[in-house]
Amino acid sequence: MADAKQLMTSAMDGVNVDNAGAIIDHIDVWTNAIKKRNATGRGSNKKIELTGIKKLRELILELAVRGKLVPQDANDEPASVLLEKIAKEKAQLIADKKIKKQKPLPAITNDERLFNLPLGWEWVRLQSIIQISSGKALTSKQMNKEGKVPVYGGNGVTGFHETQNVDKRTLVIGRVGFYCGSVHTTPQRAWVTDNAFITSFSEENIDIDYLSWLLKATDLNENDNATAQPVISGRNLYPIIVCFPPLAEQRRIVGKIDELMFLCDQLEQQTEQSLSAHQTLVEVLLSTLTKGTLTDSDNAESFQTSWQRIAEHFDVLFSTEHSIEQLKQTILQLAVMGKLVPQNPSDEPASVLLEKIAEEKALLIADKKIKKQKILPAISDEEKPFELTKGWTWCKFGEVVNFKAELVKPDNYQLFDQVAPDSIEKGTGRLLSRRTVKESGVKGPNSRFYTGQLLYSKIRPSLSKAIIAEFDGLCSADMYPLESMIDSKYLLKIILSEVFLVQVRKAENRIKMPKLNIDSLSNIIIPVAPVTEQHSIVAKVDALMALCDQLKARLIDAQTTQLHLSDAVVTNALSNSLTDTLAEKTTTKVIR
Repeated sequence: MADAKQLMTSAMDGVNVDNAGAIIDHIDVWTNAIKKRNATGRGSNKKIELTGIKKLRELILELAVRGKLVPQDANDEPASVLLEKIAKEKAQLIADKKIKKQKPLPAITNDERLFNLPLGWEWVRLQSIIQISSGKALTSKQMNKEGKVPVYGGNGVTGFHETQNVDKRTLVIGRVGFYCGSVHTTPQRAWVTDNAFITSFSEENIDIDYLSWLLKATDLNENDNATAQPVISGRNLYPIIVCFPPLAEQRRIVGKIDELMFLCDQLEQQTEQSLSAHQTLVEVLLSTLTKGTLTDSDNAESFQTSWQRIAEHFDVLFSTEHSIEQLKQTILQLAVMGKLVPQNPSDEPASVLLEKIAEEKALLIADKKIKKQKILPAISDEEKPFELTKGWTWCKFGEVVNFKAELVKPDNYQLFDQVAPDSIEKGTGRLLSRRTVKESGVKGPNSRFYTGQLLYSKIRPSLSKAIIAEFDGLCSADMYPLESMIDSKYLLKIILSEVFLVQVRKAENRIKMPKLNIDSLSNIIIPVAPVTEQHSIVAKVDALMALCDQLKARLIDAQTTQLHLSDAVVTNALSNSLTDTLAEKTTTKVIR
């Protein structure tokens, strides 16, 4: 980031020392303050948000519209003169019946003046400097791909049309719904729908680009309508108080904002590239651990070399949530490949274990405790993903589990716990929350399950929603209660591993609805270790996963600290930039 800091330092030439320092002295704060996005949301499919750079943009914009980003010039025509000209221009338009006369708003009180203004600036209500009118609706049929005129709604361009209802660069403000209060500038020709306001103003006395930044820095979305749908109106908009600078300074501010926002774009790009490169490096290095087997000395030596390389740079490599999740998946993969714990030649081989399980199943079938299963086809060499270590063997999933479907009516089990796919965390084997059958409100048949059984979601199975039940209860018909005939915790590790997931994804792709039937699930091939080694693998995986969780918790704490630090820098910068500040009353908002 050294080049970006140097450019930012150069761009800060002429800016108040405290304000410049707040920006250039905290480049690492801006670039390191990162927040994970929620699973749902609009506007981006990125999994992270560069919160620090976002706050830097907000700070730049807030300093700009307070007159703290560029120096004042005593020779500039003061804003008071501009406002007189604007008032005369508006009076003439009213006299010519081109606009309607507006109801006067109360004068701005001393309490409403949040801080002392720079030389030549004035406090004004938006009604004094802009007029708004609604755009005109278009049906979806009226918009077409062949049209060359962009259509603007509350969220910017929403389509194309053949004609325009504005014929010059125009500021539009979203007035309804999610994008209420967002600000956009149209090109020379555009159509503005009734989801947005068309703004008009004195172009000789107000720079359109400055007005755009000013509106973006102002909270226009204070909704006083008693409706669920956010709506903006003149009653919301016109009373808002803003700082108004001389025209020449407006243009200087625009130039400086554009320069700094471009540098923010560069910082953002550099940060994203750095994160992407880091992610790729982690994936490549971890993949070297899972290549080959440990059945020969060359691969064993290669594994040790790869691990040593990772261990030497562990703190740098595993410094993001994604990298820690990759490490977790690699641990599972190493576990089911026999690379995580040492083998003991005296352990009874897994092939003997499978023979015993087959005999036990035969007895259960004879006693009518389980149903006879279809004969599963033998595993070909081509199906085996990798060579197993000595004492291990491949088998079909159906060979080591019994499917336990005991459908019951929920009415008779209201106080039992009820588990459904939404109760289980993706890919971790953890139950998110507990609820009773009564609390879940289920009415249709559910499957009875018992403590110690595996519960596996057959709906969207690639989400890997599976747990070991720690209580008796009911599960939805979208889940399989499974009785494991090997160590159930070991089997859960396999289900959560990539070895299992690769086959699940293939099975999903063969059907329209992502759902695994019993035949598909039974035919998934899995690696089985000797019994003693299964127990060792479970203990080792659990210990390593706990360490990963601790590492992730510390990382989240560090990220939270970075976010708080970026907030503190912004607050401090705004406080230092004001001569008579009331920082808690600032109106900074997210740049839309």
